[in-house]
Amino acid sequence: MRIRTSGIPEQAPPNHTRAGSGLSAAMTGVVTGARRRAVRDGDRHVDTAHLLHSLVESDPEVREAFDGGPQLAKVLGYLVQRSIGYGLRWQGTQEDSGAFPAVREPAGEGWSPSAVAALERAARAALLRGELHAGGLDLLAALVADPRCRAVEVLERAGVAAEWLAARAADRTAARAPQG
Repeated sequence: MRIRTSGIPEQAPPNHTRAGSGLSAAMTGVVTGARRRAVRDGDRHVDTAHLLHSLVESDPEVREAFDGGPQLAKVLGYLVQRSIGYGLRWQGTQEDSGAFPAVREPAGEGWSPSAVAALERAARAALLRGELHAGGLDLLAALVADPRCRAVEVLERAGVAAEWLAARAADRTAARAPQG
């Protein structure tokens, strides 16, 4: 008989069929990293804080959107603390801020409605700009667009104003766009 001593699930949360669609290859890696983080943290659902953590770790453009090293270090500090106590109150609960209309179909086992909505907003923003795939700044802007999601809670606790970060992400996206 095998006794499990860890509270970490044996399998990753199932990947929702839409989660990650419309994202660039790099952003698909962010989604995969968020799923791994959810498993490692013992969470049943990938939420917006998992997406933010994976995004900040993997995307240099997103890191540049923060105002220097101290601010970014504080955000990462809060995100790391999540698995050792800060985020324990979130374990076993599914994130749904209710700030945006409900996802058209169920978010699916393994994904919070807020996380799926953020991924959809990021993909839609890229399409509106004429790009096929969303990038890191699109996902960052989509995360901070929901003022009651867990990612914004982490940012606010770290002293980062979501509106300010959204404006920085938008400015950097516009500066990167081809002028025509």
